[in-house]
Amino acid sequence: MPQKLHFISGLPRSGSTLLAALLRQNPRFHAAMSSALAPLVAANLNVMSAGNEASLLMEPRQRPEILRAVADAFCRTTTDREVFFDTNRSWCAKMPLIADLFPSAKTIACVRDLPWILDSLERLFRRNPYENTRLFGGDDERGSVYSRTDSLARHNRLVGYPWTALKEAFYGEQAGNLLVVDYEILAKSPEKALRLIYQFIDEPWYDGHDFDNVEYDAPKFDDALGVAGLHKVRPKVSFETRKTILPPDLFKKFEDMDFWRDSSGSAAHVIVAKATKLDTAALANKLAHLKS
Repeated sequence: MPQKLHFISGLPRSGSTLLAALLRQNPRFHAAMSSALAPLVAANLNVMSAGNEASLLMEPRQRPEILRAVADAFCRTTTDREVFFDTNRSWCAKMPLIADLFPSAKTIACVRDLPWILDSLERLFRRNPYENTRLFGGDDERGSVYSRTDSLARHNRLVGYPWTALKEAFYGEQAGNLLVVDYEILAKSPEKALRLIYQFIDEPWYDGHDFDNVEYDAPKFDDALGVAGLHKVRPKVSFETRKTILPPDLFKKFEDMDFWRDSSGSAAHVIVAKATKLDTAALANKLAHLKS
């Protein structure tokens, strides 16, 4: 592919839109919210797979070439920028496919402690009391904060699916191509985090990043979901502490699910807070060793 391709994935409400907004400040980079590329790849893969008549009319060697052509056409017709970051929560579940199709591609997964993800989504729900958001399948799911959080946390839903996909990627064979970025670190120390991301994707640092003037919003997309403000980024990058609106028992139920804080059993790279301090030196050394 003429453009360099990387992927942004991870958990919802964890900074992926903020990261895209920061990356796109670099005139060489294209980054945005979720695009159509992942569904296009999935749809074409389905057509070419066993059980579909088209699969009988094709040679196996054609499949990767067709998927690369789809990705190339999508990226090329979207932008002429040199580096393309495509965002979708499903990419973490497709690490073997990514490694085969795009061997030089890296995946950046944004994460956040699950209780605070659910807290953030609950705040958005309560902020739109006149809208039956499409995040829930019916009144039985949206009925109370307990039913809402439980439905979102299911393995095939907004929070549960990317969490299981990330866990698969974190412990999988391609984990060395994965960088996990904690939202708190990105919000508190955006330049430090971004410099490590640049190092991970092997790109020269861009001095024009402005952490006090960040722009991104997708009101039409959010309104269609019935969740206004879902992808709106505040102009100044900052971390705001707050008290949770979840009941204590519900908050506790989803604690200690941040498996990425212990990377001893994984080849993945992580930017997380340890003992309230960002261990940038350890990650920098690990990235340097990877390139050597």
